[in-house]
Amino acid sequence: MDSQHRPSPDSEQQTTSRKQKRGIGGIGWAVIGAVFFASLLAIGILPRLSQRSELQAAVKEASTLPTVNVITPRRATASTKLELTGSVVALNQTTIYARSTGYLRRWYADIGDRVRAGQLLAEIDSPDTDQQVLQAKAELVQAQANVLQTRANLAKGISDLKQARANLLIARQSWERWQILVKKGAVAQQEADTKYATYQANLANVEAAQNTVNSDSANIKAAEANVYASQANLQRNTVLQSYQKVTAPFSGVITARNVNTGVLISAGSGNTNTSSTNTSNTSLYTIAAYDKLNVNVSVPQSLSQSLKTGQTAQITVRELPQQVFKGKVVRTSNAIDPNTRTLLAQLEVQNSHATLRPGMYANVRFAINRNNPPFIVPNSALVVNAGGTQVATVTKDEKVHYQKVAVGRDYGTEIEITSGLTGKESLIATPTVDDTEGLRVQRIAQTK
Repeated sequence: MDSQHRPSPDSEQQTTSRKQKRGIGGIGWAVIGAVFFASLLAIGILPRLSQRSELQAAVKEASTLPTVNVITPRRATASTKLELTGSVVALNQTTIYARSTGYLRRWYADIGDRVRAGQLLAEIDSPDTDQQVLQAKAELVQAQANVLQTRANLAKGISDLKQARANLLIARQSWERWQILVKKGAVAQQEADTKYATYQANLANVEAAQNTVNSDSANIKAAEANVYASQANLQRNTVLQSYQKVTAPFSGVITARNVNTGVLISAGSGNTNTSSTNTSNTSLYTIAAYDKLNVNVSVPQSLSQSLKTGQTAQITVRELPQQVFKGKVVRTSNAIDPNTRTLLAQLEVQNSHATLRPGMYANVRFAINRNNPPFIVPNSALVVNAGGTQVATVTKDEKVHYQKVAVGRDYGTEIEITSGLTGKESLIATPTVDDTEGLRVQRIAQTK
């Protein structure tokens, strides 16, 4: 019975083998699970550790880069106020010279006097001119008398010519009748020859009378030409005599008087003797028109294209703070001065009350509309060196790059950039000598 229930050796070995296999399988699964779990941890932790390491390296690297404040250039407004300085000048100003030589008899206007056109300013005593006028008048009378005498001679010559022609007609008729009588034998041939001689003599008288008439006609033309010449000479001397009265060429204000009573004046030169030191003056008077004035302004080249003829402006002077005058651009030089790079513009200002005076220093304010307004940056952003005027920009790869620019108006703390920028640049607000070309930097601020 016992022998029937005891397992055989083979059965025991199989049982033992199955137990061993079950024990090995559990440990394996445990090991596999541990490895899998470790792999998951490695997959999650290692990238984080790598990123943390890279971040720490980037932070370390960033902490060593120089930091700069950057700004973005802004576009200026299309409408702007342009204020420039100008000089007030007279619309019409001239110096008055003497046209007659003599001594100053009297002067009637002094500096500061307002005079009208044609008003008497001074009188010059010129005896030589007066005598020349008298002589010219006498020559004219003589020439006119000569014309009358020549015309009388012509009338007499015409009368003599008519008489000679009548005598010639009678002589010819007599000669023709005597020729008929000679043929008939009624008279002698000698008598007919006498009539022929008389006819020839009258023919010569007619020719002589005709020549006299022709000569008298030519003499009349010459005499009339002398009359015209004498009249022109008289007119010239009369005009010179009229220059003894010095008059104002236009309405205005006397700004200078260089004459005194009794001084000797030379025609054309304006040389006068106003004192014991024999001072030589270049003019008798200086006169300026004040009803309209001009204001000359030098406009910068960058704004010259915006200024148009007919444009208005407000004009003020420091001495008249409560008054604003309106000016209008009437002309420009149409050329840029190579020395100042400016355009000369001339404005016309009404000055009926003579408030403004030539020579004043004025402020001129324009309202300018610009089609392409420039950019505006702080003055501190500009760098001026051997390469010209530049700004320091930060590129997309965070490197310094110097860009050459052209500047316009200076507002004190800010300045216009007329060319060289697109408006998208990042500019270093205050570049230093350490910010060299190509330097890698870190921006820490971005302001408008």
